[in-house]
Amino acid sequence: FFFFESLSNRSTMVNIPKTRKTFCPGSKCKAHKLFKVAQYKAGKASLFAQGKRRYDRKQKGFGGQTKPVFKKKAKTTKKIVLRMECTACGYKKQQTLKRCKHFELGGEKRVKGAAVY
Repeated sequence: FFFFESLSNRSTMVNIPKTRKTFCPGSKCKAHKLFKVAQYKAGKASLFAQGKRRYDRKQKGFGGQTKPVFKKKAKTTKKIVLRMECTACGYKKQQTLKRCKHFELGGEKRVKGAAVY
């Protein structure tokens, strides 16, 4: 019952180092190697994707908005996706983290018991 209440009270700041050692399934490695970590960002939407072509054709001419426009946004956060690249062979993989409001890549490590100014 009190589980959700305790989660919402915490201010979750996620801090991930810019390099991490993890398993590389690439054909050259197949061992634990060092990976460069970056945050995934969606690419620019293509004008020639089938859905976009269909939407543009339907929108053409008279008749206003033809498809529903989403207005009931419920989520306040997005899931964080890490894009990792093997420094040895260049193999790329992605890893999903939990939702968080604040995400930092390569920030200063916090030491337990250190004074906060």
